Amino acid sequence: MRLAAALLSCLLAACASPGGTMRSTADQVDSMMASYAGDVPGAALLVLQDGEPLVRRGYGLADLQQGTAVTPDTRFRLASVSKQFTAAATLLLVQDGTLALDDPLRRWLPTLPPATGGITLHHLLSHSSGLVDYEDLLPPDLDGQVQDADVLRLLEGVDRLDFEPGSAYRYSNSGYVLLGLVVARASNRGFPTFLRERIFQPLGMGAVALVDGGPPVPHRAYGYSEVGDAWTRTDQGPTSATLGDGGIYASIDDLAKWDAALGDDRLLRDDLRALAFTAHTSTDEPDVDAYGYGWRLHASAHGPLQWHSGESIGFRNVILRWPERRLTVVVLSNRNDPEPYALARRIAKEFLPRSRR
Repeated sequence: MRLAAALLSCLLAACASPGGTMRSTADQVDSMMASYAGDVPGAALLVLQDGEPLVRRGYGLADLQQGTAVTPDTRFRLASVSKQFTAAATLLLVQDGTLALDDPLRRWLPTLPPATGGITLHHLLSHSSGLVDYEDLLPPDLDGQVQDADVLRLLEGVDRLDFEPGSAYRYSNSGYVLLGLVVARASNRGFPTFLRERIFQPLGMGAVALVDGGPPVPHRAYGYSEVGDAWTRTDQGPTSATLGDGGIYASIDDLAKWDAALGDDRLLRDDLRALAFTAHTSTDEPDVDAYGYGWRLHASAHGPLQWHSGESIGFRNVILRWPERRLTVVVLSNRNDPEPYALARRIAKEFLPRSRR
């Protein structure tokens, strides 16, 4: 705490002086975020150092029709950034003794076909299950949105896998939808309720897993895509209603509280929390040396990087964590393009030299 207080004092002093380093850094960051500013779909940016916010601000608009500005309270659809919460929910039930990582998937979802018999919860968490991607099974004339139960029905009709469980890596939205269903069945409560009662409320988060007829999203951002010279609302698509793979709405303030919980045992004991950041499956994806449980892992020049992106129609997000530097960068945006990973890495460079120990 003394280190954080000293750092904040230095930052405030720098901001107070016209030639201060932090002022120029803030200007640099604003310049990098300039395309999100003004009367356009915007973004929220969070930079945490030692748990303290060095940058916490919004750019642009959360709702173009209403002219609502993005603020630190604005909640964006996290898309696949949601997967780390699905993984944590699963690990909480492991901690409770309700689930085991080597549980066969069909123990909890017995209507799945025989080909899935070798899949365990570990395989789902680490994208090594071999499950067919449910999006490849959707009819081309689909009218409406796919729900989690629909995904289960689709997979019940496919008695094959892409590969033997545990033998390869393939990023799988199917696996994380099924994990959400497993959590709901094993806990005997709805997945949004489990998240709210076991993660969001204990951490003081206002995040919401959005379902029809459920609690509304406070301070909600709506998604947009640029069509020609105009922005068109594209907030929901056919796969925007599934939960375990991407259905959470959260703000940067919510994610600051989540980031703090990743560093201690307030939710998960140390050994289970470490499993989320253990390299379970190697990949050949750019900047993804391995996948943990809900987290991509990369050996960066500044030390181990834990990160995840989230992309769905109208939203592009990313969270980056350098635990050895105690630095976290989050960019949440309500537009279909661009993906903010490269931007977040550039912003991080403004702070990583200051985080050397």
